[in-house]
Amino acid sequence: MTKVEAQLNLEKIKEVLSQHQQKLKLQATRLVHNLNSRGNCKMNQNQDRILNGLALARKIQTHLQEKIADLHPKIGRPPGLAVLMVGDNPASAVYVRNKEKACNRIGMASLGKHLSGNITQEALAAEISALNQDDNVDGILIQLPLPKHLDAITLLHQIHPDKDADGLHPLNLGKLVRSEPGLRSCTPAGIIKLLEEYNIPLQGKKAVVVGRSILVGKPLGLMLLDKNATVTMAHSKTQNLSQVCQEADILVAAVGKPELITASMVKPGAVVIDVGINRITDQEGNSRLVGDVEFNSVSELARYITPVPGGVGPMTVAMLLSNTYWSYRQKFNF
Repeated sequence: MTKVEAQLNLEKIKEVLSQHQQKLKLQATRLVHNLNSRGNCKMNQNQDRILNGLALARKIQTHLQEKIADLHPKIGRPPGLAVLMVGDNPASAVYVRNKEKACNRIGMASLGKHLSGNITQEALAAEISALNQDDNVDGILIQLPLPKHLDAITLLHQIHPDKDADGLHPLNLGKLVRSEPGLRSCTPAGIIKLLEEYNIPLQGKKAVVVGRSILVGKPLGLMLLDKNATVTMAHSKTQNLSQVCQEADILVAAVGKPELITASMVKPGAVVIDVGINRITDQEGNSRLVGDVEFNSVSELARYITPVPGGVGPMTVAMLLSNTYWSYRQKFNF
């Protein structure tokens, strides 16, 4: 082979290598694009599955703000909510501040009081009685938990049923049982609103509520029945809890146990509502909030799921404001 022929062969080899290099670059670019597309698709799918309670709560508050702005001049005062906080529980203080901020945001008067943790049963009952008689107060809420020396049930019963912003008075619970109009328990009512907002059908669906508290589980079971769902109430004594949960089209966890509900307990395509809010600390001392549902694994199976935080919690506050506004309207026949 002459020197010239060798040079030509070398040039051909370089050309072939250059073409292969370009092809490899193009293939790599396509591969990266496909991987990104799949990742974005998966992320969007996960986002599409989220029941965004925070967004709906803001929507409800904006609607209430507009209604209050319309009625305030006609009635001569805004609706008033009185939240009674007893003692210095840090979590309660955060909840109360959020409620006060929400009131200010929508034009509702915040008329609450922060009372000493040493207050007697009689003194707290007197505070409730005064609020019952105060014409500027439309809703009363006792922030729970109370110090151990106080009888919360007796005090809750002393709130006038028409001002029972948390919907826990026996008269209002009785109206719920009878499907009559009235003030509804805030967290369960918020869950129903969230399901309705996303057009999730309830009629004929199997709903499992894990937890039977008077705050959430029992009233929610009644509300789901009222929507013609077939309801199973599960609790700490339920046998084969995992199997019971697997049958649910709508699965609600309200037990206060971190990440109790795992993927193995959830039917693919189920709607999962996480009411729990628990603070846990890892081995490195970092704390974070989690629900009663193991979110990462369950979200891969569920058709819809509520996050923690940002799911049920904001809806509870929105329903508290809605209840207070409802009492305000009822009082003045609007």
